[in-house]
Amino acid sequence: MKKAALYSSSATSRTPPPEPEVLQPDAPRVPVRQRLAAALQRRERLALLVGGALLALLPAWFVWQGQTAQPELQQDEIDAAVLHTLETQSLPSRSAKAAELVRQSVVRVRGYTDEPEEKDDARPADKAKNGDRKGAAKGSAKGGKDSAKGPNREGSKNAKKSKPDEPAPRHDLDEDEKGSNDKERLVGTGTGVVILENGTILTNLHVVAGAKRLSITFYDGMESDAEIVGLHPENDLAVIRAKKIPDDLPPATMGASGRLKAGDEVVAVGFPFGIGPSVSAGVVSGTNRSFRSPKGERRLTGLIQFDAAANPGNSGGPLVTMDGEVVGIVTAILNPTRAGTFIGIGFAVTIEGAGMTVGIAPF
Repeated sequence: MKKAALYSSSATSRTPPPEPEVLQPDAPRVPVRQRLAAALQRRERLALLVGGALLALLPAWFVWQGQTAQPELQQDEIDAAVLHTLETQSLPSRSAKAAELVRQSVVRVRGYTDEPEEKDDARPADKAKNGDRKGAAKGSAKGGKDSAKGPNREGSKNAKKSKPDEPAPRHDLDEDEKGSNDKERLVGTGTGVVILENGTILTNLHVVAGAKRLSITFYDGMESDAEIVGLHPENDLAVIRAKKIPDDLPPATMGASGRLKAGDEVVAVGFPFGIGPSVSAGVVSGTNRSFRSPKGERRLTGLIQFDAAANPGNSGGPLVTMDGEVVGIVTAILNPTRAGTFIGIGFAVTIEGAGMTVGIAPF
């Protein structure tokens, strides 16, 4: 009899019988729009950046697409536009622009001595005048023509002779500059120009001569004492240095006077009669001029002659070109009369001559 096959019960329990295969239906296709939306959601920040850039470029693209060629401007149209601007707008003058370029470098210079101001208001000449007036009054009271012809006439002659000995009126002094503190007296007033940013200033020798103390007033109103650091009597120049200076003090720009020609425009900046800073405009009248002071103390040569108004107090101030360059230092005026005021002829030391004083060459 044939035996039945024997099978291990452990093998049967570990390996389950295979399951029958079940066929799955095909998945439906996702539309492209939905797939794009899903991708955009995954990259939302990048999409926002790209979209914003495209929106920003759209207007420029439309403008570029609709842009048409502009017609070329004709010369008569340019001339008409320039003329219209000149007629409708006030432009600063050349002189104003030149003065503005040097304005912060111009200072006022005053020299004081420790001698107090005289308090005797009655001067000898005034007393002589009063005596003559009294004599004239007495003579007229007597009523005689002979008395009018005699001593009174002589008295008037004597009074006229005494006029040249009278001191000149001090029109350039303010009330606070007359030594009201009874300790010092003003002996010189003028102008200076800053030539180095450390407070080195160029002025005239006759402005600081005889002074025991120098006072500088800068463009912003700041005041400082100064000391003399150099003298050049041949050119009537002095170099002084302020003991304290404003922040960012700009030195003036120096130019070459050798390029100057008669008729070139210039401006003079200074403190005439203590008023200022004042600006006057004119032209170069000539070069290589010479001048001797009325007292005959010294003869200056190689000067620039100009007709921009300059008066007592302008001494030491800059003579400036239309480019704002300092080409000279105002030094003297010529007036054949005893008035001592400007009548159209002024002189300035060339900046090259001033360079010898400072020890800097060339400018």
